[in-house]
Amino acid sequence: MSNATWTVGKVADRCGVKVSTLHFYESKGLIQSWRTDGNQRRYKADVVRRVAVIKAAQKMGISLDDIGRAFATLPSERTPNRKDWERLSKHWKSDLEARIAYLERLRDSLTGCIGCGCLSMKNCPLYNEGDKAAHEGTGPVFLDRLLR
Repeated sequence: MSNATWTVGKVADRCGVKVSTLHFYESKGLIQSWRTDGNQRRYKADVVRRVAVIKAAQKMGISLDDIGRAFATLPSERTPNRKDWERLSKHWKSDLEARIAYLERLRDSLTGCIGCGCLSMKNCPLYNEGDKAAHEGTGPVFLDRLLR
């Protein structure tokens, strides 16, 4: 089976993605194919596992750039195995935990502010009369301060 070759359509069907998604992943260097004499794409069977890892990582919010850097540490001649996944997921776990903590602080701050329903511009920590916060930088500086 390791020498089996799959068409782009078969890989797309098996992975539950569009053919254009596979082309995109290939353009990013996440998966590899080769061309037949008839100029048709072919993939080794291990591409199914790689696409599964990509999809799982994306569901965790891992960027394609980070996925690409992680894939660069994998041997290209074989299917990623359980140890490979454990190593990749361990690396991503701390980033995921930091994002979860940030989102929990965001949730708690928004609930406290918006949940009361007062909409008071005098007491609201997000109010910025005269753009006093401009010297602190761009973006939601009050919210960022609340979440630190």
